[in-house]
Amino acid sequence: MKTMNQWFDEYSESHQNKTNKAIHWACVPAILFAIIGILAHFSALLTALLLVLSFVFYARLDLVLAVAMAALLVVMAWLIYTLPVGVGFYLGVFVLAWIGQFYGHKVEGKKPSFFKDLQFLLIGPVWCMDAYLGKLIPKWKTRQKLAF
Repeated sequence: MKTMNQWFDEYSESHQNKTNKAIHWACVPAILFAIIGILAHFSALLTALLLVLSFVFYARLDLVLAVAMAALLVVMAWLIYTLPVGVGFYLGVFVLAWIGQFYGHKVEGKKPSFFKDLQFLLIGPVWCMDAYLGKLIPKWKTRQKLAF
């Protein structure tokens, strides 16, 4: 099994461009939020199960980042259950954020990592979390070799 550093190193290879990174820092969490919102409108149980499985995936790689991701996922789930919007809102966010993602990769000139391995769809959010923590917490030791 790859380590978090190995995942981040490989993911970072196609995320070097400053514009692409900025787009990812906005669009990746938006896609995550939209996916949770879409799932939650169909099955709360399935949503909870997938969130727990995501936490297990992250915890096997890095417990500190897994806890940070769990906190983010709880906040997102709470927002989804309290916001008075329908599934159409989340579908719209999902589509717009993916348009942003593909534009970012066009600027970068490299294909999205998940074309190579679907597990990168789980790595993107935690890669963003690592970057956010690096900007918010001065003593945060990023797991990314290629600093943001």
